[in-house]
Amino acid sequence: MPELPEVETVRRGLNTLVRGQKISAVKINYKRMIQSDLAEFKAYLVNQTIHQVNRRGKYLLFDLGEQTLVSHLRMEGKWLRYPSSEVPDNKHFHAFFDLSNAQTLVYQDVRKFGTMELVKTLELGDFFSRKKIGPEPTEADFDLKTLQDQLSGSQKKLKPYLLDQSLVAGLGNIYVDEALWLAKIHPSEIARHLSPQKVAELRRAVIHILAEGVKHGGSTIRSYQNALGMNGTMQNYLQVYGKTGQPCARCGTPIEKYKLAGRGTHFCPKCQKLKKV
Repeated sequence: MPELPEVETVRRGLNTLVRGQKISAVKINYKRMIQSDLAEFKAYLVNQTIHQVNRRGKYLLFDLGEQTLVSHLRMEGKWLRYPSSEVPDNKHFHAFFDLSNAQTLVYQDVRKFGTMELVKTLELGDFFSRKKIGPEPTEADFDLKTLQDQLSGSQKKLKPYLLDQSLVAGLGNIYVDEALWLAKIHPSEIARHLSPQKVAELRRAVIHILAEGVKHGGSTIRSYQNALGMNGTMQNYLQVYGKTGQPCARCGTPIEKYKLAGRGTHFCPKCQKLKKV
């Protein structure tokens, strides 16, 4: 699943491709991905201008003025652009947005898990609050005191808690493993067992690893490409994810993998010891 660095990289690419373009026609081949009323969705979009493509957590936000098209890529979603006369025939192309520059923006999704819906722009804050999406992983937004309060009262295991998006937006399986390795915290550690120092280290690690992911254009592990059709390179800088059996970059101990909350989880058994209480 694309995580924040991949979605942010797609956002930047989309802005170079579609910002300022007017939508002249809309075709939807897979109706179930549209979370809004389909007829209203299609009728509203025609003649709307894409002012900007923004992002909140793992969501892409096509700013249309009064309303925003909210797109979640889920597992395999991709946005592509073709000359309108040259759009290939592909069974995995599910949504088509003809633009005023004779180009067509196409949504591709092999697994059909992605979603789109229209949300009033002034109500986006409430929309993400209802979904319990936490702050952006930045120095300004990701408040240490709030994080300490959330963790100190929780019996949840840390990795699943980080994955549920309520603590901080944008983390998925890859970057949680990387952040916990960087902070030397076991993925199964109980949240309230973290010391204030460890919470601070975790916050710094999350901010750092997601910024590095953006810097390197995301991780191309399976099928991810950005909106310009290029692979990311963050996979070349990962320290623990996908490194089962390889020596830890810090201590040389072989990296181990186990299942936690149904997710393959990578850690160093020496650097990331589970606290005994």
